[in-house]
Amino acid sequence: MSIINRLIYFSLGSVLLCWSTGCRDYVEVTPIGKRALVNTSDYQQLLYNANDFQPSASFPAYTSDDYGISDTNFETNMNKILGAAYSWAVTFVGDGDDQDWERFYKQIYVCNQIIEGVPGSAGGTAVQKDLIRAEAQVHRAYAYLILVNSYAKHYNKTTAATDPGVPVLLRPDLYATLNRASVQAVYEQVIADLEAAIPALPDHAIINMVPSATAAYGLLARASLYMADYTNAARYADSALTRQSTLLDLRKYVDNVATLPLLYQDPEVMLAKEVRGMTQVYALNPALVQLFTTGDLRYTIFTADGSNYGWAPFNGRGFWRPMLTNTGAWTGPGVAEMMLIKAECEARSGKTADALSLLNALRVKRFTAEAYADLTAATPEDALRLVLNERRRELMGTGLRWFDQKRLNLEPAFAITVTRTYMGKTYTLEPNSNRYVFPIATTYIQFNPEISQNPR
Repeated sequence: MSIINRLIYFSLGSVLLCWSTGCRDYVEVTPIGKRALVNTSDYQQLLYNANDFQPSASFPAYTSDDYGISDTNFETNMNKILGAAYSWAVTFVGDGDDQDWERFYKQIYVCNQIIEGVPGSAGGTAVQKDLIRAEAQVHRAYAYLILVNSYAKHYNKTTAATDPGVPVLLRPDLYATLNRASVQAVYEQVIADLEAAIPALPDHAIINMVPSATAAYGLLARASLYMADYTNAARYADSALTRQSTLLDLRKYVDNVATLPLLYQDPEVMLAKEVRGMTQVYALNPALVQLFTTGDLRYTIFTADGSNYGWAPFNGRGFWRPMLTNTGAWTGPGVAEMMLIKAECEARSGKTADALSLLNALRVKRFTAEAYADLTAATPEDALRLVLNERRRELMGTGLRWFDQKRLNLEPAFAITVTRTYMGKTYTLEPNSNRYVFPIATTYIQFNPEISQNPR
């Protein structure tokens, strides 16, 4: 079988290993059978390529109930792929390439090269090599966590060992078998990578695009939450918050949004990842907009009237991050998410006061002084609902809502039916529908028939 047939990382049969600056001629294209990466610094530079490692998924942001309104101009401005994802179609890309799938398997391929090759590289110390290897393990874990939550059923303890996950590739081998590992096996790999990486990582990296121990703990908290392992989710979130806990006070920026810190300077961001969107227009579901109350500065600063999107105006509100141009919401682990994870775990364990304390510590930084008031709850169940609504407001546009929908649909109290109209037709997404699992592009299955398609 040809290399092109075996290669799920890229559409093309060549592997480009070039970083943004200082790229050596001999690593621009990796010759088959020849060693192109020599020095320890070569491997480090691969991890500094923001074009490869900063982008995250796009589909979860557009399939979630955070996104979308009934507006003819909005709908007609969608391209074919976006429209298919928006309507939870049988296939998103047809015989074409899936940018999310390829993006993450490219990241995994590069990480595998680093993990395998850096120990024998020249010119670096053992400590440096261990650090670079650990950074690659964190990026690989992030990629697999997004992939398994996009292209597989949500983690269910009773079925995870048999539910098909995604191919798990741990070596840069173009001829490896591509059978789908179980959901359980993918999660075990994610956790193993993160736990193995932490001892070699500093609490804080030189810049937040580089993995740190804090980021690894944040991803462990996210993975544990998705597994409904609330004890460990709270423990890992606390480990992350112990190392990084600064929140932006939005009151300081409401009159001058241009001074908001950019991605690399944002003290809340633990690992710089961003939605690599298919459109610059992210229309917000009116049901989400209605969750914002008077004085909520997230509404004031991070949403805008649809008329502001001159290239594709619509009636409603859209996600709008000042100083953000060709990218989407920031979707790596961060301080607010860790507070919300810990608050959810506290509520689920019956600790209403502790859950509310975390929730209010976050909200006081998000409201005007005149409008702010502490939330109260009589029961842990009430507190849990407050936390879940806060997740929608705080994490809007990130795509994490899609994964929340999947996990919460496993609980009858939180299962929802989502309905939207698109091009004159109504589409309905029932709880636990097969459409909650993204289709695998036909071309990958044709080239690699051991990859089974998801039921639609």
